[in-house]
Amino acid sequence: MDKDHEIVWNRCLQVIKDNVPSVSFRTWFEPIIPVKLRGNVLTIQVPSPFFYEYLEEQYIDLLKKTLRKELGPDAKLEYNVVMENASVDERPYTVRLPARQKTELKNRPLSVPMDKEEISIRNPFIIPGLKKLHIDPQLNSEYSFANFIEGECNRLARSAGYAVSQKPGKTAFNPLFIYGDSGLGKTHLAQAIGIEVKEHFPELTVLYVSANRFQTQFIESIRNNTRNDFLHFYQMIDVLIVDDVHEFAGKEKTQDIFFHIFNHLHQSGKQLILTSDKAPVELQGLEQRLLSRFKWGLSTDLQAPDFETRLAILRKKVYNDGIEMSDEILEYIATHITTNIRELEGALISLLAQSTLNKKEITLDLARKMIDKLVKNTHREMSIDYIQKVVSEFYNIPIDLMLSKTRKREIVQARQVAMYFSKNLTKSSLATIGSRIGGKDHATVLHACRTVNNLIETDKRFRLQIEEIEKRLKI
Repeated sequence: MDKDHEIVWNRCLQVIKDNVPSVSFRTWFEPIIPVKLRGNVLTIQVPSPFFYEYLEEQYIDLLKKTLRKELGPDAKLEYNVVMENASVDERPYTVRLPARQKTELKNRPLSVPMDKEEISIRNPFIIPGLKKLHIDPQLNSEYSFANFIEGECNRLARSAGYAVSQKPGKTAFNPLFIYGDSGLGKTHLAQAIGIEVKEHFPELTVLYVSANRFQTQFIESIRNNTRNDFLHFYQMIDVLIVDDVHEFAGKEKTQDIFFHIFNHLHQSGKQLILTSDKAPVELQGLEQRLLSRFKWGLSTDLQAPDFETRLAILRKKVYNDGIEMSDEILEYIATHITTNIRELEGALISLLAQSTLNKKEITLDLARKMIDKLVKNTHREMSIDYIQKVVSEFYNIPIDLMLSKTRKREIVQARQVAMYFSKNLTKSSLATIGSRIGGKDHATVLHACRTVNNLIETDKRFRLQIEEIEKRLKI
């Protein structure tokens, strides 16, 4: 019968459907097309090399059992890999179901053709048919390790990033997930890793892309019917840097394609570097399967720079720009701009602009006027340190005692209030707030906020205290 292959495969699907989640069944089995059956060899058609590899990785045992049930103990499975705008590959990749043959097949590489005489894969960054060797890494040379100022706020992240740059794909830090508030240097550090890799391993293909640009390219590939080209392009990158992955939230199709790219690169020993404004555990709107993969390597945060680091950043900036400025002025700026590095450098640029446009010498008085105006215009964006200071003064509890591990009720409550205001008045992540207020985790911060909210609703005296602290914070 010419329909034998369809009958056999449909019987296999009935068994498979009862043994895998419905989402997995729709994703990995419904797209498969039975092609032919010759003796005990069933040939199936799959849409991409990655699809084949994933089936081999995750479902080989299930495929063995179901096919042997239908065709006997000597059953064999062959794959035809079909790529977009291409005919069925006439050289099927054979899976011999006995376990002793499995490893041999899994280690056989499935190459993606790049020569123009074969299938041309569109480079979403530049032009069709571009060879792998010529891919522009999209890196800014200014974002090097040499220009990245190290301090207590970023030491772990910087050390991990440098380790990755020396052995991309060969450390336990894969993926390297860097998170922190806006303006703390995530993009700088991520690109510094890429620059260092290109310097030491010029043969490797490095690529930096923002999550927003990745999504735009993906949408374009769907519109132009070049989705497979998009997938294959990203699957051949050796070091992939994706900035602001939190922007994938709520975008299911983008998450799905990135999931496949992530899996392929990770299983191939390639390096992934991701940045986000929040830790993986705090991200909302992302699929659990992606979040679990984000946690496979190392998650490390960048915190607001302390005074010494802020001062070092300013000194480095004026030195690189060839500007002379007294330490007194730099210290004044570093003392009053505390939230992030971007605002710190912005304040310095504003001061230079004021001096140049008005033809005035850069003095401490000019710096005071400029900083006062800048802080006023930004409504004095809150910092966790400032909130802790105001709360400790209100309750007359020293900050070091508030940050200690003591469980005395009044101190615990002051700590919870500081966490509550830090969550509501700053852009800091829960993990950052917890680490800065007593070395706690994000769950403790969430509990503190719930406790304070409950007390506000039920305790009038406590509510008045919160209102008074809020007034002091906003003076």
